[in-house]
Amino acid sequence: MSRNTRINALLLLAVAALAVLPLVLGLGDHKEEPFTGADAEAETAITELHPDYEPWFSPLYEPPSGEIESALFALQAALGAGVLAYYFGLRRGRRQGAARAAEKDSAGDTGQDGAAGADAPVPGRDA
Repeated sequence: MSRNTRINALLLLAVAALAVLPLVLGLGDHKEEPFTGADAEAETAITELHPDYEPWFSPLYEPPSGEIESALFALQAALGAGVLAYYFGLRRGRRQGAARAAEKDSAGDTGQDGAAGADAPVPGRDA
């Protein structure tokens, strides 16, 4: 097993442990909704500390149910992940293209094996 494979396996095990341990250890059993988000926890803490507090802003759109709210959040996360993946893929492609161009320039127009360069027309393919 290579070093990278071991590191990836350990990282995967750590992520699985972070997901499973709170459930196994019963963290949050004393709460009505044990694994609510940070927004709900903050709202609860604020209403306990200052019952007369009124928010400065109201939401632009209030989903009709928690399921729709979760679906919209998942859609937002998926779109964000897609944008990040596109950006990093584009950067990697540009970096690889620049490396290939640098290789081609350092090898000269004839190429490493003495064949014609990529700019020369190929009989039967380019006219």
